[in-house]
Amino acid sequence: MTAMLRRLSRVLNRFRSDHHGTVLVEMSLVVPMMLLLSAGVFEFGNLIHDKLLMEAGVSDGARFAARCNSKLYTDAGLAAIDCAALAKNITVFGNVAGTAPARIKDWKTTDVTINIADPATCKNAVDGSGNVLYLSTTSQVCIVTASGAYPYASRDSVGLLSLINISTVTLSASHQERLIRF
Repeated sequence: MTAMLRRLSRVLNRFRSDHHGTVLVEMSLVVPMMLLLSAGVFEFGNLIHDKLLMEAGVSDGARFAARCNSKLYTDAGLAAIDCAALAKNITVFGNVAGTAPARIKDWKTTDVTINIADPATCKNAVDGSGNVLYLSTTSQVCIVTASGAYPYASRDSVGLLSLINISTVTLSASHQERLIRF
């Protein structure tokens, strides 16, 4: 019995001091976690990139709508223009004509809302208790609001969201500008 214990002790000591195969064991533990982490970094990077493109588009559309004045065209005898439709084109495509490609793949003008305030719905620059709401030289401030939504989905069914069975994440953005009347 003691001979068998000594032999077992020698085998265990040799096994304990043998380092062959440790790299394989460590890699088999580390690689899946690194791949999952990398997939998350790439997916989050794509999501943030699309969100920034969307915010830039909404900002551009609101800025254009705030300075577009269809009344100026009708007073000059030209055909009236639809400032909201043109602002939607700028928001989604980055140009007035609305020619492809869109800023974000599969983003459409139907996903964007441009609200150009009527002079009747303009807001007071100062509220009833004297708080300044908008820095303005006039008592009334008209606001243009551009907002949009985009259903973000993992590209080509590859990425962390598809791996954890999340089909889409809805990104949204909104921007306001003061309306400039001529």
